[in-house]
Amino acid sequence: MATKKKDELTDHEIKHLEFIQGVINRMGSNSFQMKGWMVVIVSALLAIYADNNAKNGLYVLFAILPTLIFWGLDSYYLQQERKFRGIYKDVAGLSKEPNKKKVLLFEMPIQNYEGGDYSFWNVFFSKTIRWLYAPVIGILLVIYFFLTP
Repeated sequence: MATKKKDELTDHEIKHLEFIQGVINRMGSNSFQMKGWMVVIVSALLAIYADNNAKNGLYVLFAILPTLIFWGLDSYYLQQERKFRGIYKDVAGLSKEPNKKKVLLFEMPIQNYEGGDYSFWNVFFSKTIRWLYAPVIGILLVIYFFLTP
């Protein structure tokens, strides 16, 4: 009969990690879709602006609103992904944090992962998000102030 080493995971722990990884994959997919939808909607509004004979600049300003909304939604999904990554690290025993949280088998306590890297505003202004959405808003403002009659 084989004995289990202290650092080996049981079948239940491995299944738990698979569940968590599934959620992480869905959050990443949702985040990717937010980026795609933002590009589609902003492009559609700019196409209407370009086709409009009067060159009504309100279409350009209206494009800023969905950009901000999708920025927020994308940040939310990435925040959730970070929380589940924290759970994954704690379940797998990979966490290097001194205050590692105890996670029961098949539990996903995202409420225990707050503040710091897990905060919404930390994600909202992170490099990967900021450098996608802020330039889009900047370009829309340049179009409105310099190219709109």
